Amino acid sequence: MGEFWPVPDVLAYLAGRWRVTRSVRDLASGAKGEFTGTTEFREEESGGLLHHESGTFVWQGVARPAERTLRFLPGPGGTADVRFADGRPFHDLDLTSGRHVADHPCSADLYRGEFTVLAADRWRTVWQVRGPAKDLVLSTGYAREG
Repeated sequence: MGEFWPVPDVLAYLAGRWRVTRSVRDLASGAKGEFTGTTEFREEESGGLLHHESGTFVWQGVARPAERTLRFLPGPGGTADVRFADGRPFHDLDLTSGRHVADHPCSADLYRGEFTVLAADRWRTVWQVRGPAKDLVLSTGYAREG
């Protein structure tokens, strides 16, 4: 099977609750942070999944609550169209090969995400953020709960 776990239907795969651990590194300053929490993908009546992440983000020794909400809408052939909570486009997501790379331009910055499915209950993302004032790497591991 190789290093990647092919996923024929990304929404069916993601549905449910996941434990999340994320490391954040500022490559310019050397600063590091960590997020720990949960992500839940819940079915929406209108179709797709509502993604809600919540937990604690520790940055330079200071812990703060953190959360975000995204929408994963059905795309063609088992893919997803990922949107911010307000409906703005974020990126596409095609895990049929078990791996996907997506770009998201944001003002002068470019977010490049690599999504890798490792098993039926584990996947990860690595986002590299580059721009005039940003040089970050965000690595996130997801493990299915229950």
